[in-house]
Amino acid sequence: MNIDILSEAELTQLRSIIAAAADIVVIGHVNPDGDAIGSTLAWTNYLQGEGKSVSVIVPDKYPDFLNWIPNTDKIQRHDKHPEKTELLVASADLIFCLDFNTLTRSELLADHISASKAVKVLIDHHPNPDDCFNLVISHPEMSSTCELIFRIVWQLGAFERLGTHFAVPCYCGMMTDTGGFTFNSTRPEIFFIISQLLTKGIDKDKIYRNVYNVASESKLRLWGYVLYEKMEYDAARHAAFFTLTRDDLKRFNYIKGDTEGLVNMPLQIKGTRLSISLREDTDKDNTVWVSLRSVDNFNCTEMAAAFFNGGGHFNASGGRLNCSIEEAARITRKAIETFEDKLR
Repeated sequence: MNIDILSEAELTQLRSIIAAAADIVVIGHVNPDGDAIGSTLAWTNYLQGEGKSVSVIVPDKYPDFLNWIPNTDKIQRHDKHPEKTELLVASADLIFCLDFNTLTRSELLADHISASKAVKVLIDHHPNPDDCFNLVISHPEMSSTCELIFRIVWQLGAFERLGTHFAVPCYCGMMTDTGGFTFNSTRPEIFFIISQLLTKGIDKDKIYRNVYNVASESKLRLWGYVLYEKMEYDAARHAAFFTLTRDDLKRFNYIKGDTEGLVNMPLQIKGTRLSISLREDTDKDNTVWVSLRSVDNFNCTEMAAAFFNGGGHFNASGGRLNCSIEEAARITRKAIETFEDKLR
């Protein structure tokens, strides 16, 4: 099966860029998820196999349920070590930006990346990438950035020499960005890639358990509370949303990652096409994080852009509102009403 993704010109340029680099930095996006962590670690493993010095940086904390992935202890957080990470960015001669399409998604690192004299390469699967990179590898049709990383490494001819420290994070990122291969994952190439990753001896069932079956009692009680007390369901428009306040999160001992996947739960209601999560930021006033999930042909990205200052993928998008949680709920009701015809 042909899974090549790069043109001959892109392949030649990428090889040349990597060969010329001495100090490489690989950067993921703010609020890193499984695909951000998986792609940065898998790509770093490839680069190190090429004899390169590589540093991995993310803007802030990633969920605890990803801590088991090999080499997460090597990831450096900008929020914890700003001077060190900013120096790494400034002194790099090659920067890879993975799993985000615009520098603003790297938060406070954005200005430092922009100011760096390093060659900059984007590898991502979100639409409408910035044009500030020397090389842009952007394929929104891909399931995940990890799928892109696999395809690139395969085309570079390096897959055979790589082991579990490449295969595990690569599989994990593909799994999490498709909800356990339940959406955006119907293309046969995806399952060819999985079959190849399995040749490295990974335990895909254990990877699933490590991500999805490690809930605390508090997390399960939080989910039950949301579904019973906080979910607002609009049966006529086949949509649901819920709000999570700081007090809610504090009551259930929230830690980062505890609400991961919760937005998908209302979609289990027969006939539901859209689910929206509204979560107050635990530190910043008047900041509400928005997650949208849909099924079939309802376009989350269109609603995210129109109402939530966001974007993403057709069936999975996100955004952020600078307002109270009450105002966010009002905006969400208005969004659902506005898109009524498409939801029906």
